[in-house]
Formats: sequence, structure tokens, C-alpha cells
Amino acid sequence: MEFYRTVFRPLLFSMDAERAHRLALRCASSMGWAAGTMRAVTAVNEDCLKTRVAGLDFATPIGLAAGFDKSGTAIKALSGLGFGSVEIGSVSIDPSDGNPKPRLFRLPDDRAIVVAYGVPNDGAPAIAARLDRLRLPIPLGVNLVKTNRGRGSPAETADQVIDDYVRAAKVFASRADYLMFNLSCPNTTDGRDFFADRAHLDACLAALAEADLQVPVFLKMSPLGGLEDIERALAAAEPYRFISGFMYNLPPGKPDGLTTPKSVWQSMPGAVSGPVFSPWANFCIRETYRRMDRARYAIVGAGGVFKADDAYTKLKLGASLVQMLTALIYEGPGVVRRITAGLAKLLARDGVKHVADIVGVEAWKTPNSRD
Repeated sequence: MEFYRTVFRPLLFSMDAERAHRLALRCASSMGWAAGTMRAVTAVNEDCLKTRVAGLDFATPIGLAAGFDKSGTAIKALSGLGFGSVEIGSVSIDPSDGNPKPRLFRLPDDRAIVVAYGVPNDGAPAIAARLDRLRLPIPLGVNLVKTNRGRGSPAETADQVIDDYVRAAKVFASRADYLMFNLSCPNTTDGRDFFADRAHLDACLAALAEADLQVPVFLKMSPLGGLEDIERALAAAEPYRFISGFMYNLPPGKPDGLTTPKSVWQSMPGAVSGPVFSPWANFCIRETYRRMDRARYAIVGAGGVFKADDAYTKLKLGASLVQMLTALIYEGPGVVRRITAGLAKLLARDGVKHVADIVGVEAWKTPNSRD
């Protein structure tokens, strides 16, 4: 990790952020042949980390969040970094170019990135063809989103938006281990607020039920609505047994608490990923865990996971799985093993034999506020 921070990161940070992302992705894409050897070195094989969520077995609860590999071109190599799961996307039924450039920025003083990609991806059919050739040692998730058809495209009806999701889901239901429905993308004009309308959410879940997907389904929601939106999502999910749990997206705009001066980021479009999002994420994890049917649902936690303690906190607040991404950019691929091994040490320190035993143990011990 020190070699990455002193050699590779300065080189990558000297480039435009999106160019650096493309370079990293191309390098990973070329390393798929070495995934088995890589995983033999990076994986942390501790019984205490093994967990079962939504009928799936995870060697560790630490997974890669969607956003790094949007079109599934580097899955093999990413599975070799020691993750317990890998999620790709967001993927839409039709290809998307995403938002105009520039659309990815760094805020090094906050160890954050500003993301305004607008879900560019190769489209479900092309990505599904890549998955047909894959055999992975860990669960694979596919994050699904409505196609971003670009600014100036004709407005779509509610039925058309919902059909976008359903068609994409049918493509991946037999190819992914789980599906994550991104119902709150902060960077597409037509996708961000659509499911704030309860009728739209109900209609979408009903359509997905008719599709009979036969694969665990998670709903990725907006964190902005507070307790009201959490309870609304739980009420909407109640009739549908195929829903396995929830996750929360980045909030649009710029949060309070940034160290970087406003003059630097005020002209940057997009949402902020990194430690500054952690209080929002932890609030949503805790309050969802308190209210949900804990025998039925699980929470996937994310937001500012740079250390083992960050993951441990999210687990204790109610997450069963924890995802990370931004730490890869600032700390390099070695951070996956560091966090995973650190989590095993924290469990041993506290006398915990199984990671599932700590899920939610502090959900009632923390203030009912985003702090």
C-alpha cells in the first residue's frame, strides 16, 4: 500500500480523474488470467468472517461497490483482490454514454471523489454476454438502473421507465448471484426522483414480482428522505417476498462538512463519495435495521469505508454486508486485505466467533441523528 501511495497514486492523480479510472480498468481487464494467483495472496480465509446473506455464502462481508466496473470488463481481476463479493454496474437495458465530460473529480483533502458519470455502460445484452463466460469464486451482483438516454431525449412514461428495469432484470436473473436495483441514481435527470412517488415504486415492484426473477433482489434507495422514506420503502416492500434487503445511494449535491474550499468544488457537478458520506449512510443503516423485519431483510452498507473500524461500525449498526470503492482510489488494491484482516482482528479482540453475531448490536445504542 505504501508503494501505491508513493509511486502509483501520484502518477494516477497527475491525470484527469476519468482518464485514470479508464487506465486502472484497462489494467485490471488485462489481469484476469492471474485472478486465481492474486486471490491466493490477497484473500483472508477466516471462519469468523464467513456469512450467509439472502441464501448466498460470502467468504467475507467486504465487497466491491458498483461504480468501478460499470460494464463488467474486469470482473475476474477484481475477484482476485480479496473481496467477498463484486458488484458491477450500474447497468441499463440499452447502452448509455452517460453525462457530458468532465464528470469525475477528486477532493484529496477529503479523500473523496465527486461523481457525475450518469451511468455510462455497454448495455445489458453486451454485458450479459461477458458474464456467460465467467466462473467466479465469490458472489457477483449486478446493479441495474434506468437507461440514461441523454439530455433532450423525449420524456418517458412511468410504464416505459419500469419496463426498462424489468427487461434488464430478466437479462441478468440467470447470470448474477443477486440484483441491486438502483432506484435513486443521483446523476441522471430522469432517474433521481421517479421513485419518490410511492405509486411508481409500487408499480415497479409489482412488475418485478410478475417477472419471477428467482434471484435475491436488493433495493438501493435515496438517503435524503429520512425516516419517512425508510418507512415508505419498507411498507412498499412488505408484500413482495423476493426482496432481500436494502442499500442507500449517495445523496445528490455537496454535503456539509467538506474540508476542501467551496471555491474548488462549487462548479463540479455530481455527488460526493467518501468519508463525508459516512454519517448519512450510518444513519440510514441504523434506522432501517431498527424498523425492518430482521428475519427477512438484510442491509448492504457503504460510505466512507477506509479502515476496518469503518466496516465494523456499519456491521454493528445493522449492515450484514459492507461495500467499498473510494478507498481503492486513495489507498490502492492492498486496502481490501488490510480492511478484511483488520475486521477479523476486531472480531477476535471482542471475542466474537462469527461476524453475523455483531450485526445490529449497537443499533439501539446510538443517537437518533446523523452524527
